[in-house]
Amino acid sequence: MATELDQMMQTIMDSLTAEGGQLATIPYQKYGQDLPMLAAAPPAMSHYFAHFCAQHGDAEFLIDGDIRLSFAETYAASKRVAQGLIAHHGLQKGDRVGIAARNSANWIINFFGILMSGGVATLLNGWWQGEELAHGINNVECSLVLADAQRAARIADLESVENAKIIIFDHDVLPAQGLANIIGDASEDVELPALTGDDLATILFTSGSTGQSKGAYSDHRGVVQGTFSYIAQTIMAAAIMTQRGTPPQGQPATLLNVPLFHVTAMVPVLLQSVGIGRKLCLMPKWDAENAMKLIEQEKVSYFVGVPLMSYELATHPERHKYDLTSCTAFAAGGAPRPVDHVKRIKEEMDWAFPLLGYGLTETNGVGCGNFNENYMAKPHSTGTASRPLVDLAILDDDGKPLPDGEVGEVSIRSVCNFLGYWNNEEATKSAIMPDGYFRTGDLGYLDDEGYLFIVDRKKDIVIRGGENISCIEVEAAIYAHDDIAEACVFGLPDERFGEVPGATYYAKAGRHVSEEELREFLKTKLAPFKIPARFWVADAALPKLGTEKIDKVTLRKKYTAVVEAGG
Repeated sequence: MATELDQMMQTIMDSLTAEGGQLATIPYQKYGQDLPMLAAAPPAMSHYFAHFCAQHGDAEFLIDGDIRLSFAETYAASKRVAQGLIAHHGLQKGDRVGIAARNSANWIINFFGILMSGGVATLLNGWWQGEELAHGINNVECSLVLADAQRAARIADLESVENAKIIIFDHDVLPAQGLANIIGDASEDVELPALTGDDLATILFTSGSTGQSKGAYSDHRGVVQGTFSYIAQTIMAAAIMTQRGTPPQGQPATLLNVPLFHVTAMVPVLLQSVGIGRKLCLMPKWDAENAMKLIEQEKVSYFVGVPLMSYELATHPERHKYDLTSCTAFAAGGAPRPVDHVKRIKEEMDWAFPLLGYGLTETNGVGCGNFNENYMAKPHSTGTASRPLVDLAILDDDGKPLPDGEVGEVSIRSVCNFLGYWNNEEATKSAIMPDGYFRTGDLGYLDDEGYLFIVDRKKDIVIRGGENISCIEVEAAIYAHDDIAEACVFGLPDERFGEVPGATYYAKAGRHVSEEELREFLKTKLAPFKIPARFWVADAALPKLGTEKIDKVTLRKKYTAVVEAGG
């Protein structure tokens, strides 16, 4: 039975999407389908930045330590970056430009500048090590890479980085100083290209079940519409708050505490903030107490992060030292929350509601949302499809829709979806069906009220605090050790991260590899978050299926039981 909140959301969204409404849609023909597209959205991110940064003007936008920039100042600096990329570095429309750096105001200005210049913003994982960075750069053929000193050092001596010019920029200083190498002596008269929805905008990397990360690319239309999908949810939420007698007050503010190379940080946090005039308080590194200080100091009204973050706030021993009552929503995405965490967050911060979102890199973060009392009533669910753009279906292996209650592959179709994986036609065809549905690799079902429940994954990945880890990639790194005969990597339950990678391995005859030795070996091959949290050394060959493949299901069950028993 639909709740009071469900009915309110439906009524409000019906009004907003009606003909002539604020969120009215027009059809966009793709995959032989008429996909709904928000009519009020601008055609490209360059138009989006110009319009909303002018609208919000002198309001504060980026808070990065001692640096405080308004929307207008951010736009002006981003335009200078765009002009510098064209005039000083020869950027042509469609060139891929990598960003390899930690979060900062100057990262954001580079990102905006790349999009305004007509470049394709390629968001390289800042946790990657040298060879991983080289693979990402080469895979999409970056012509330029904007890197901070730490990441530039990781690739400085690699001969495998092909044809990419590395330009170093600095954090913790104003844009004119920190981005001087990018801006160069470019004239302010440099003309920026006219962009449309069909121009390519971004490449974000996603780790699936097939090993190396794949570059998921999107056009400006997809990114703009994905951003406006989140704005639509915010407009709906504000209408609900107003009807309930608690309308939003003052400038909204949020923490930016997840890596900007993640879709969660890019679309719902960063890009949406431009449209709704929201202040962003940057945290280069997650720290729960520092987050509480910033929430109190900057009157943060909305919090989003991987599930463990809001739980750490709720259970922090110093929580009662800080006034967090300005923050009325604690959202999470990237991984499910344990039900006990949901209840604990609400109990400890009873003035606010925990929320949960479900989206993927390939959908530009757009998918489902579970809000307020609905989330408390159905904490196992990721919520209902986000109106008015998302077409959510549960499909069987042949791509046919399944009735409510039956488990199949969660599939999403919308104008926000990515276009494909760069230089990987095979992966693209297996992920995007001819009728436009993106097959997520997650298994789930819909209840009779349209709420999505994720029950398993088809893909062989581990989701550690929202970060996808390919088991095959980690296994390949282990097999690179000359003394390893067999290896198996799988997910293990973890209270803090939800899930962490574990591994068991068997050494070649007459050889011995200790856990410490293997861990040190993997540090040269993998980003730290990919290295298994637990290792088990097998004294016999690993169990096999009838196909002679290693029986991963049995091993995962075995070692999950060990972990849960405290072993």
